[in-house]
Amino acid sequence: MDDLALTEQEIREKLAAQHPSEPVNPFPSSILKGEPEAAAVLIPLLHHHNEWHLLYIRRTEVEGDIHSGQVAFPGGRAEARDSSAEMTALRETEEEIGLKPEDVRVLGHLPDFFTITNYRVTPVVGVMPWPYELRLASNEVVRAFTIPLSWLCDPANRQVRQRELPEGQAPLSVIYFKPYDDEVLWGASARITVNLLAALGYC
Repeated sequence: MDDLALTEQEIREKLAAQHPSEPVNPFPSSILKGEPEAAAVLIPLLHHHNEWHLLYIRRTEVEGDIHSGQVAFPGGRAEARDSSAEMTALRETEEEIGLKPEDVRVLGHLPDFFTITNYRVTPVVGVMPWPYELRLASNEVVRAFTIPLSWLCDPANRQVRQRELPEGQAPLSVIYFKPYDDEVLWGASARITVNLLAALGYC
């Protein structure tokens, strides 16, 4: 697959062409109780070794935090001062990895996605320059790394596993990617990744 076949403008057009849809919610109503909290993540696209890559982070281990230690996209909870999901994603990304909002060209977004911790997450897609001097907030992020789209697009590099849910619910199908650079992409971030690949016509 030639990842360079898609230009920034073509990516923008493909994201804009998505049919409006309800938020992606894979969980039974008994699991997510109450109104979900708004959040947003940035899906950073960049060119590295002449192909598109996505940038991910691994979160710092924090006792009591269900998401700590996981591979994720930069982002987090919306604040009252945020005028949009885009602003939330860019603000949180700058706080976590030092990527300045003015250095990101936002191309669009994917449908909102619910997490098991009852967040309604808006994935914002943007292009960042590379190489770039990142400044990781050590209390939140232990590492940032990239994975090429060509690797993510290969169906041989991912599988679906069944995970048990509490309260006797039916098992949930969860996407797991094979380890890449000793990192394992799975769960909500893996699902958002596959949703992006589908929106771009790669799977």
